[in-house]
Amino acid sequence: MNKAQLVEAIADKLGGRQQAADAVDIVLDAIIRAVVAGERVSVTGFGSFEKVNRPARYARNPQTGERVRVKKTSVPRFRAGQGFKDLVAGTKKLPKNDVAVKKAPKGSLSGGTTTKKAAAKKATAKKTTAKKTTAKKTTARKATTKKATAKKTTAKKAPAKKTTAKKAPAKRASARKTTAKKATARRG
Repeated sequence: MNKAQLVEAIADKLGGRQQAADAVDIVLDAIIRAVVAGERVSVTGFGSFEKVNRPARYARNPQTGERVRVKKTSVPRFRAGQGFKDLVAGTKKLPKNDVAVKKAPKGSLSGGTTTKKAAAKKATAKKTTAKKTTAKKTTARKATTKKATAKKTTAKKAPAKKTTAKKAPAKRASARKTTAKKATARRG
């Protein structure tokens, strides 16, 4: 479905093609302007649009195999909402005479936009969380290496015990042979 087909699909509900075209243009413009400004646009049941920053990186040219530097950039991202995912997957049925995406609950539309300050707070919160998880990972790695070295030392000790256990039956067998020889020597 392209934009013209979308306008035709909603023209009957809005009272005309021109009103539908204006509505589609206004909605798309509002979404684009908000995402460019760095805000997240969420539509309950449908999904969310957001701006994502990609860091600079190295890639490979598929034709030559040459390593190429790619500059940092920002891209738009759309994530489908759970209701939309359920409808596409078939776990929920699409209503025949009702709208697929229900209206948001009363009061949920008032505080949906985020400001740059709130976005900055979220970013710093993510950074501190990342630092904490990194610290946890390093302590976990240290503990794992300590356990691994402890297992290695106990594993080294274990074969020594096995060798002594193997030698003991051999001594018993030789002792039995000597007692058998002594017994035959006494008889004969």
